Amino acid sequence: MSGKGQDERRPHGELVADVLAALWKSGKPMTTQEVNAALDKGLARTTMATILTRLYEKGTLRRVPAGRGFAYEPVEDAAGLVAGRMRRELESEPQRDLVLKRFVSSLSESDEETLRRLLLEAEDGPA
Repeated sequence: MSGKGQDERRPHGELVADVLAALWKSGKPMTTQEVNAALDKGLARTTMATILTRLYEKGTLRRVPAGRGFAYEPVEDAAGLVAGRMRRELESEPQRDLVLKRFVSSLSESDEETLRRLLLEAEDGPA
């Protein structure tokens, strides 16, 4: 096999991360062709369309009509996406208190102080 063989393919998660990074950087909805051009990886249009459609179906992206197709934009920023994953993981665990205890005990001193501050701010309500 010559050219781009199976061994040269990037992991799917890395490609999804690159797509999301391009959309966040843009700050506006992008079509399949625009995302593909921004990545400049020579991917097939159908590959990019599949990735964007799957992210839309998962609720990671929203889409708006653009010409004969759609333009896509992230529903949340990077921090919101990670927070959502953390929340879903926690919600799937029956021993939530144990998970939280282990999580907190693994934090650096700086992260622990940040978490304490954020919890106090949340108690006080919106600023």
